[in-house]
Amino acid sequence: MAQRTVPDVETLKAVAHPIRTKLLALLRYEGPATASELGRRLDESSGSTSYHLRQLARYGFVEEVSQQPNRRDKRWRATHRFTSWSWAEFAGDPEGRQISDALERRVLASAVDAFQRWSAERDTLDVRWADAGGVHDDLLRLTPSQLTRLTEELGEVFARYRSLPPDAGDEPVGHVRVYQLLLPFAEIPL
Repeated sequence: MAQRTVPDVETLKAVAHPIRTKLLALLRYEGPATASELGRRLDESSGSTSYHLRQLARYGFVEEVSQQPNRRDKRWRATHRFTSWSWAEFAGDPEGRQISDALERRVLASAVDAFQRWSAERDTLDVRWADAGGVHDDLLRLTPSQLTRLTEELGEVFARYRSLPPDAGDEPVGHVRVYQLLLPFAEIPL
């Protein structure tokens, strides 16, 4: 299950829907589920989640699991680990640019929300997590090709860690949310 690159505005619009992005995230990180199970997780009706799952399937983001538990409870799974798109490819299309911008803002809002939850709950985490992660920033001077290489190298590092087995002996295993913001500016943002 690798990356899915969005090829056109219609596909971007299909995946950009707020409920669909949440459904896709749940299927990617928690595994196959039924519309009813997903509806309970999102506080949505099973009819609503079923409709949005069918739309995601129409555009190739999810599919039915081959081995179904019964005829009534259809299980779905994500077909890709993550979704990407090229902002530059949609920049010339006002609708594409609007959808791309809205989706990027939603990802950033999700990052801010995740940080706020982490900050509020970090005192409850096992002390070994205290310095293991956190918020970091840096400022680099790069060319576009260097930035492209950096993005690719970070993707390789994430993929390597994604494939590590969770067996860690006596250490706790937890979910770690990773956000990557590589934002070029003409001048240093203050």
